[in-house]
Amino acid sequence: MAIEILMPALSPTMTEGKIARWLKKEGDTVNNGDVLAEIETDKATMEVEAIEDGIFGRILVPEGTEGVAVNTPIAIMVEEGEAVPDSAAPPATSAAPAPAPAQAGAVAPASAPVAPAAALQASRPANRIVASPLARRIAAAKNVDLSTLKGTGPNGRIVKRDVEAAAAQPAAAPKPGQQANAPLPTGASRTVPHTTMRKVIARRLSESKATIPHFYVSMDVELDALMALRSQLNALSHDEGQDAFKLSVNDMLIKAAALALKQVPEVNASFTEDAMILHEDADISVAVSLDDGLITPIVRAADRKSLKQISQEAKSLVSRARAGKLKPEEFQGGTFSISNMGMFGVKEFAAIVTPPQAAILAIAAGKRQPVVSGDEIKVATVMTVTLSVDHRAVDGAMAAKWLSAFRNIVQAPLALVL
Repeated sequence: MAIEILMPALSPTMTEGKIARWLKKEGDTVNNGDVLAEIETDKATMEVEAIEDGIFGRILVPEGTEGVAVNTPIAIMVEEGEAVPDSAAPPATSAAPAPAPAQAGAVAPASAPVAPAAALQASRPANRIVASPLARRIAAAKNVDLSTLKGTGPNGRIVKRDVEAAAAQPAAAPKPGQQANAPLPTGASRTVPHTTMRKVIARRLSESKATIPHFYVSMDVELDALMALRSQLNALSHDEGQDAFKLSVNDMLIKAAALALKQVPEVNASFTEDAMILHEDADISVAVSLDDGLITPIVRAADRKSLKQISQEAKSLVSRARAGKLKPEEFQGGTFSISNMGMFGVKEFAAIVTPPQAAILAIAAGKRQPVVSGDEIKVATVMTVTLSVDHRAVDGAMAAKWLSAFRNIVQAPLALVL
């Protein structure tokens, strides 16, 4: 019996994805565990595997298609000798409950009931704009207001041809007192379509700033003792030969942040409407810059790991993050974040909290500068760190207490190796 392969939900936050690449062709024999496709999600490019044997009958969604909603049929598999349907199963004649979110590579029977279009149309709010994902992208690119259009698709759905027809109409003259948009200089600009990752980053950061009451606490931290310890540990590692490793300052700051969370566990928290969740493990999310955005792979239980383990794990995570090969569990579920822009010479900055975490630490560059020590002035390497905090979960005094604990660990770094 023919079965549909659905767009899987590869993360809890995924609502749509992009077919980056099909790895099977129509007519290929498929075995359980074979990789069928690469799906670009909001965080990474991930593989979808077959969960049973069969023949890869038909591709329903071409390679490169964006905005494919979760649970949308993307391909059809059949048994040996079975005829291949031309399309996905038609809607059933009566409404049925919506299917549960699909798991990676999940398939559903071709005869799975689907709510009829009339029932879906009746359930929509009166003011909701019903448009295809492609129509929405074209409208955004061509500055077309979808609320002014009348859809010609099924059940009044706005489709590509509606948007293109509206875009081809002469622009209406601005109303009195309303300034028309100035045209872009010819040849001075180009349009770069948003990737799935960029869209999700934009949406989540907007939601974070709009819904989370941020406040910020900054502190100067001296780095000389930590850098001296780093040099000693790297020299010892070099003498070990093939087991050698090289610590970065960031590796040591990850461990320092984790130890500070153990000293001030109230910051290792998540806010919910009903209760505060205090996390036992210090799972540190580390911001990694990518060509089209950023991702935050997680060093799990960093408080219980040695600097060597953190260094090796962090390097592996960063390498696979930039190759788009992280597994969902490697970038989902951290309890605290670190964003380090010191390598760019940034003097100071504040990061945006990533929900459901309660805080994120922004680390700036270390600079040699004069500091007062007792009655003397000395030269020290100083960096400014800023803790961004969800005020619903953490109060000001607690944030200052955590930042003080972090500074003390960095300035007396033997705690990192004991």
